[in-house]
Amino acid sequence: MLLRDRFSIDSMGDERSSVISYGPCQFPTLGFVVERYWEIQAHEPEEYWTINCSHRSEEGLATFNWMRGHLFDYAAAAILYEMCVEEPTATVMNVPQPRERFKYPPYPLNTIELEKRASRYFRMSSEQTMKVAEDLYQAGYTSYPRTETDSFSSRTDLRAIVDEQVRHPAWGSYAQRLLNPEEGLWRNPGNGGHDDKAHPPIHPTKFSSGESNWSRDHLNVYELVVRHFLACVSQPAVGAETTVEIDIAGERFSASGRAILAKNYLDVYRFESWGGSVIPKYERGQQFIPTTLTLDSAVTRPPPLLSEADLLSCMDKAGIGTDATMHDHIKKLLDRGYATKDTNTRFCPTNLGEALVMGYDDMGYELWKPNLRAIMEHDMNEVSVGQKTKAEVLETCLQQMKACFLDARVKKTKLLEAMGIFFDRWPNTLFQVLYSLILFFLHVSNTACADLIEPMKEKARQVLKLFDGVMFAMNQIWCSGRSGMAISWLGARVIHRNAVWLPGPVLEATVTTDVCQFCVPGPVYKIRFKFRQIEIPPGFDVNHLGCVGGCDEILKQLIEICGTGSRTPARRAPAASANNLQESNMRQTVCIHCHQLGHASTNCPSQVSGFRSSRSSRTNLRNEEASVSCSTCGTPCVLRTANTEANRGRKFFSCPSQGCSFFSWEDSISNTASSASNSGRSTGRGRGRGRGGRESGGTSFVSVTGEPLSGRRCFSCGDPSHFANACPNRGL
Repeated sequence: MLLRDRFSIDSMGDERSSVISYGPCQFPTLGFVVERYWEIQAHEPEEYWTINCSHRSEEGLATFNWMRGHLFDYAAAAILYEMCVEEPTATVMNVPQPRERFKYPPYPLNTIELEKRASRYFRMSSEQTMKVAEDLYQAGYTSYPRTETDSFSSRTDLRAIVDEQVRHPAWGSYAQRLLNPEEGLWRNPGNGGHDDKAHPPIHPTKFSSGESNWSRDHLNVYELVVRHFLACVSQPAVGAETTVEIDIAGERFSASGRAILAKNYLDVYRFESWGGSVIPKYERGQQFIPTTLTLDSAVTRPPPLLSEADLLSCMDKAGIGTDATMHDHIKKLLDRGYATKDTNTRFCPTNLGEALVMGYDDMGYELWKPNLRAIMEHDMNEVSVGQKTKAEVLETCLQQMKACFLDARVKKTKLLEAMGIFFDRWPNTLFQVLYSLILFFLHVSNTACADLIEPMKEKARQVLKLFDGVMFAMNQIWCSGRSGMAISWLGARVIHRNAVWLPGPVLEATVTTDVCQFCVPGPVYKIRFKFRQIEIPPGFDVNHLGCVGGCDEILKQLIEICGTGSRTPARRAPAASANNLQESNMRQTVCIHCHQLGHASTNCPSQVSGFRSSRSSRTNLRNEEASVSCSTCGTPCVLRTANTEANRGRKFFSCPSQGCSFFSWEDSISNTASSASNSGRSTGRGRGRGRGGRESGGTSFVSVTGEPLSGRRCFSCGDPSHFANACPNRGL
């Protein structure tokens, strides 16, 4: 009630959602979700480089991986790559005999594995899985679904269970093969090492080809139970793996292939696969010229959000809950509004969930960590084996929880401070209502009876200016979310009634005490920005002191080029997406300059007319310059900007027609197309300049230095402005 009374926390329309509760199992479960979310938010992408090689022969294609993996030093990777390009002959160094490999079937099925696999295979929630499993058990089709046991007793007649399934149209033939000694497919199931001494592993108890009252979930869970049981009494899959190592200019590369010799349990367990790829045969000492040899770049990726299967694994490993209660703890997070689950069954914390974990973490002890609950579970196990008494464990637990409660009351301000980061306090909400009423009054007065109420409008503007200063000073907060970063004058992380979205590459932003001299009404404080180097165009500084009031040309250019929100360097969103996002925000925003609806503050006609006119003149100039026609097909050429290391930022003309290779540098436009091409070729630098571009027998090499080679086009997309190692389309 303390948090509900002090903060404007949105209700979800359900009575249960109005409850904010703490539980020794519930909060550690939330802690796993929040901790993974924080890992993703804290991740900084780092660019790295790797050399890729492939060889195509009559027997097929072999893809070789650089045995160094990758390097974060571009210069070192470029030097090694140029060495390989200069001496590209590959020598086979090692071809070991094929090694026999096994893929073993799963252990017998317990409750946690049933929930995890149903979530992974069918995207069913753990709660729904247990509900369906209970229905099947009560109808007599499966064994008791709440069990920790993953090993069968020697007294269990496993063959009789298999014999009941021979009539099934889908897996009946496989069951017959299991019972046939000549097939040699039978294998006693493995021992997972867990036995609760109460119930056997989950297995089918009665045959069914599908009942009329079964839903799709019932069919899926029954199929999973049966196929899992048949798989665990089957032989493992058998394969033969071959690894070939080659040497190019002292750099080692390897390629692996696998041939499946016997699928065995994989024939019935359709939920798993064991991919196999056959590579050509090589002999030790054999030499060949690679078909492709490229230097490719990528960036490190953060871990994904926790899926339901991942969350169950974390809970099981930490001893949070039991096999019969884990799904209830997960459901509680959703009911309380602490987390959300998407269509891929991945969990993301809400503002409320993140604020609660942050608050308890700031108190100085980790109530959101599984340690306290793990101690309780350990003590209860000690009671079950007779090492401790119930009264002793109960007294210890009560003392621990009482100490936490008393300490939390003393340090409740920490929790309130954390909540204040994500939610409005109720007094601020009253300010927002009055502020919105004044804005509405000004908007209406501009369209009707303006001459009669001008004195009232002037008074309202004075109050509005006062509110701008007070609200900005009190409530200027930074909002960082999955769609980017924004600054809000109203302090409303949830409402965002007046927000300015920042460029996607923003890494850090700090409010300074400097006041912008151009933006009114004020005060509008300047922001010190830090951008991600790999995400901003050349010519822009990593550090920038700017203004979000609409007068900063650099921020406008970055928003136009990079868009708002997070960007993934390997997958660039089209410009239309950023425009649509800005248009959507514009319709809901009140301009801070003229206080009108319908446009954003950065696009106010009274503020950016000069910027638009100057931009228009630059555009017209660009159109006049782009009057060069292709000397081959006559199509008007497109002016582009090179992105290679040697020619970064240099302008050039290229033909947009497919298959046409016309190319000419802008600074050499007075020369002929052929001389321009030669000029571009002479600007190269680095090793391997003379031999890196040769082509024979379908072989293609890509220079890392950015110099135009034979064909003058990217090996991946055909664009002459760059080469494959810097291709923006790689990975799309």
